[in-house]
Amino acid sequence: MGVLYGVGLGPGDPELMTLKAARLISGAGVVAYPALAGGESFARSIAAGLIPVGAEEIVMAVPMAVDRAPAQAVYDGGAARIAEVLQDGRDVVCLCEGDPFFYGSFMYLFARLSGRFDVEVVPGVTSVSACAARAGLPLVARNERFVVLPGPLSEDQLRAGIEGASSVAIMKVGRHLGKIRGVIAALGLEARAVYVERAGLAEEVILPLAEAPEAAPYFSMILVTKGADPWL
Repeated sequence: MGVLYGVGLGPGDPELMTLKAARLISGAGVVAYPALAGGESFARSIAAGLIPVGAEEIVMAVPMAVDRAPAQAVYDGGAARIAEVLQDGRDVVCLCEGDPFFYGSFMYLFARLSGRFDVEVVPGVTSVSACAARAGLPLVARNERFVVLPGPLSEDQLRAGIEGASSVAIMKVGRHLGKIRGVIAALGLEARAVYVERAGLAEEVILPLAEAPEAAPYFSMILVTKGADPWL
């Protein structure tokens, strides 16, 4: 049986890949990765310079829809194809932007295949770490509480999460920017909030939340720190 490697690629800058990730990708005979249906794969673009010429590529074209059923069907098909390769005694390196187990799509393949095959997960730099580093914003110290919130949550859920934490990272901002901005402003924290878009890439944008654009892409994040700077 082959081994399935779930390899975290980091948030987008190829230089943020780990040495282990780079070694596995550069030696891969088969690579698998998700892609937007009808579009390109961000994960593959990060690792493009390392994928060997002639490597077999398994593409999982995932539709971006609220209904989860179509995407789950794609992962069913991807897992079945990967299983065939593993049963043939060949390893598969699955590319995952960020970290495989931190909002990572690889967890869907892990759930389908880990009971039958050897699976090794290679962690990657998360978007939270990258955004904080690029913004020059220490997130949490000592006994503070750090919370990660997804943007699609309701206003009440966002408010409760922010109120209960010392610092917050709000992910999956996208079309929810207006709602999130409103909650943060109502809590009197807009001056403590930073907007980061496409951290570490050529299109990177870092602004105080008050100066953020009206529309945000999916790859954007809001970081909020409260109170005095505890590291001083």
